[in-house]
Amino acid sequence: MTKALFFDIDGTLVSFQTHTIPPSTIQALEAAHRKGIQIFISTGRPKLIINNLGELQSRGLIDGYITMNGSYCFVGKEVIYKNPIARKEVETLARICQEHNYPCIFVGEHDASVCQPDHMLRYIFYEHLGVEEFPVTGFEEAIQPDIYQMTAFFSPEEEARIAPLLPDCEFGRWHPTFVDITARGNTKQQGIDQIIRHFGIRLEETMAFGDGGNDISMLRHAGIGIAMGNAKDDVKAVADYVTDNVDEDGIMKALRHFNVIG
Repeated sequence: MTKALFFDIDGTLVSFQTHTIPPSTIQALEAAHRKGIQIFISTGRPKLIINNLGELQSRGLIDGYITMNGSYCFVGKEVIYKNPIARKEVETLARICQEHNYPCIFVGEHDASVCQPDHMLRYIFYEHLGVEEFPVTGFEEAIQPDIYQMTAFFSPEEEARIAPLLPDCEFGRWHPTFVDITARGNTKQQGIDQIIRHFGIRLEETMAFGDGGNDISMLRHAGIGIAMGNAKDDVKAVADYVTDNVDEDGIMKALRHFNVIG
């Protein structure tokens, strides 16, 4: 029996086309919640840029959050898990980005800053995702507090070269232009484990939905992993089930398929 649902945000709950949550998804989550099934967010976004879930939050449908790809998990005002990136790894990436002019967002517990922003960063985050602009700082200032996630703008080919220089980090990519970097072991899989430990839920009672590369670990790990129809092939390959696109009532159809809702 499913007792907990875990949802990625962008491309899963929220359409990339309309930047809203489809009405069928809201209806489906309301039906699941009425049955006592708990609903959790599992996102690469830090809390300060979760700006598109108001229709769920206002209805009291979210029971907890996995943010920054598992680096920071909270329930209400209680932080149940947080694990920053090792200082030497932060300094190494900062040096690499500065030397090669890569834009990078450094995210702390309560704030974030960006170094060397370019037109792609501005377009993706500020125009496409509707995020408020991050303060622009130098690298020395950006890396002063504990850093939980670094979002670096370089290609998958450049990532392959850089990743061995950061052996204590995880790399999770849901967009071809940038990659989210967290401490080793901090993944959405880890986030699920922290949430179910807190609530006393068994892993086999979980269901997870996602569409991006950073969702692969949680789709493999959850009791049932569901890939959206708009997911890439590598995400679909690890899922137990592939539903329709976010814009084609994919979440509602999957929950009905597994008899989570009527």
